[in-house]
Amino acid sequence: MEPGPSSPSPSSACAGHPTPAPEEDEEGGRGWVVVPASEVPGADAPKVIDWEDLQQELARVWSLSAALATARERKALLAARLQSALEARKASVQQDNELAEIRERVQARADFMWDLKMHTKKMTEDVDDRREELRIKIRTLSTTSNTLSTAQNKLKEADKLLSGENGLHVRLKTVERMLRTRQQYMTAQVAHLYPVRPLIERSPANKPSFLNSSILKTRDAESMAPNGSQNGQAPLAILGLQLSKLTMKKTGYFSDKTEIQNSATALGYVAHAVSLIASYLDVPLRYPLRLGGSRSYVLDRAPSVESSSLASAISSAPLSTTMRTMEFPLFFESQETTRSAYAIFLLNKDIEQLLNHIGAESLGPRHVLANLKQLTTIVQSQQYISN
Repeated sequence: MEPGPSSPSPSSACAGHPTPAPEEDEEGGRGWVVVPASEVPGADAPKVIDWEDLQQELARVWSLSAALATARERKALLAARLQSALEARKASVQQDNELAEIRERVQARADFMWDLKMHTKKMTEDVDDRREELRIKIRTLSTTSNTLSTAQNKLKEADKLLSGENGLHVRLKTVERMLRTRQQYMTAQVAHLYPVRPLIERSPANKPSFLNSSILKTRDAESMAPNGSQNGQAPLAILGLQLSKLTMKKTGYFSDKTEIQNSATALGYVAHAVSLIASYLDVPLRYPLRLGGSRSYVLDRAPSVESSSLASAISSAPLSTTMRTMEFPLFFESQETTRSAYAIFLLNKDIEQLLNHIGAESLGPRHVLANLKQLTTIVQSQQYISN
């Protein structure tokens, strides 16, 4: 079997020259190309083939070349199939990604709808609670409105009863006027029983003997103060009796005690008049009176502090405080005048209380008769009834 035109010669195969390697031509067919010997496996130690084995080796090479071409064709076919499979897989993966994104959006929308549903449910519960509260408030307002309407009707009826010619207000004013008229009449009776006038209005025959005495001539302005005397004015007297304020020294000079007795009698008159007027005006006196004529007393309910012992007082121990009623005489007791002076002060406080009750002011803490005269004068005036 002779070698073909394209077959290598035996001499070239055995000479150690570079063996041309077959390669595909530009049309995709097989061809030969010259490559360096360094790139050919076994070129350094070429295999020597006998001529007799050459045909067999060539046949084997051709079969291997055919198998290689078949393998290349199968490779290309597999590459094409793999490329189409990869493209199809790529499209499937892209669709899977799009589906995953859609699922995420759907899940987010589902979560949003769930939150919106829960919020709506909570808002519905709140609205129900507020609606119930409003129902309760409406019922309360309705009840209150009915009560207010009833109260307004009653108020209108009360206004009708109070207003008008025969209304309760007019009747009350009439009763008050009648009461004040009665109080005025009773106070006038007291003023008639115990008149308080300046001492100079009495006739000389009825003047007390002690007016011409040396005591009256030597009495200072302070001793004349309880009678309401002022500079250039005559002293006041009740039933012709003056109030005296004698010092301890001057009290000891008298043996008959005439002026002292007259002063005690005058204070008894004042106490009785004050007690009657207070009862007519319905005013409880702050300092009650115990009437006894010229031996009357003023009561003072003041707290008294009692120490347990002198040692406890020195050591500043707690003291026991109790309420105790003390009596102060409206007359002079022998040489002691302090308690009597305090009694006159409390009596004047009672008169001041009555003056404040009718809206008047006191003339001073030492003007007993002047304050009493002012009290009876105001009560007997027309202004007292009109006010």
